[in-house]
Amino acid sequence: MKRKLAWLAAMTAAMTMTFTMVSSAEETEMISEAAQEENSAESELAQEKADEDEIAQETAGAENADAEESEGAGENTESADAVQVGSLKGPTSMGIVSLMQKAENGETNIPYEFTMVTAADELLGGVISGELDIAMVPANVASVLYNKTEGGVSVIDINTLGVLYVVECGDSIQSIADLAGKTVYMTGKGQTPDYTIQYLLEQNGLSTEDVMLEYKSEPTEVVSVLSEDDTAIGLLPQPFVTAAMVQNENLKIALDLTEEWEKVQGEGGSSLVTGVTIARNEFLEENPDAVQDFLAEHEESAAWTNENPEEAAELIAAQGIVAKAPIAQKAIPFCNITCIEGEEMKTALEGYLQVLFDMEPTSVGGQLPAEDFYY
Repeated sequence: MKRKLAWLAAMTAAMTMTFTMVSSAEETEMISEAAQEENSAESELAQEKADEDEIAQETAGAENADAEESEGAGENTESADAVQVGSLKGPTSMGIVSLMQKAENGETNIPYEFTMVTAADELLGGVISGELDIAMVPANVASVLYNKTEGGVSVIDINTLGVLYVVECGDSIQSIADLAGKTVYMTGKGQTPDYTIQYLLEQNGLSTEDVMLEYKSEPTEVVSVLSEDDTAIGLLPQPFVTAAMVQNENLKIALDLTEEWEKVQGEGGSSLVTGVTIARNEFLEENPDAVQDFLAEHEESAAWTNENPEEAAELIAAQGIVAKAPIAQKAIPFCNITCIEGEEMKTALEGYLQVLFDMEPTSVGGQLPAEDFYY
């Protein structure tokens, strides 16, 4: 297991695109008024339960201590029954902020507990260990996990389409063909942004011999180049695109790579997919109704984010997903937040993974997932 987790951490670190804003979300403690008013009989029951579990009492026999332990035991029961959902701090989490708030207020069909992290390998470890029931991960990482767990997970929806954009200060780029003879500054060498742009170049009759791809380690480095050179061309993910445009009023979006992908694929083809939602098959099989509840509430939450960008931006900033609400509000329309299920999901994702496999088989775990991958 340790070897598997270490391998996954290395793989996902090499393949996962950086598109998160780092911040820690504080866990909210729920305290029941009833627990504070327990009588002595309830306290004795709590003491007996604690003894059975071999949990030491800090103040034995004190009614207040007994009540607090009883309250804590209630919280643990709620935690065990809640659906454990993991996501990355970026566009994949922006579509569930409404669901997160409703869950916190006890307004969802079923209880949830959410965990947001900054690296995909943290989510994969949680899925493998069983600590997470559902996780929102990069599309190619879902395929890697499927292969490493020998079919132990299924993809249940697409939560984010493409978030990659070509940006410039001028008007020189109107199409992929216009990139010929240019230098494009970007991150993600040997990762999905790299495979995406190379695929689109190839489909438009170009190659890396025609277009110079200059790789940087962080999106902020690309933003720095763009601010120093008005003729520079960049390839960035959201919400970094919006943040860069706020800093540099002359910067604008030249190409939406999601639209460029669709032009190449044609009607009925695949889509440029950033994030998907996966579920452990053991959880899915034992809790099919809970999965259906999640899908319905996820769809509603994603729609709410798109339809209420100003309110959603406040929640996004409060969760630490994007540092400032105004940036989040401007970024939301360009993050392609969605909730796509069923055959439409399969068509969009299957073709995307095929492209990645053709570019580099290891990017999807060495082989394409079987039919049972698609829920």
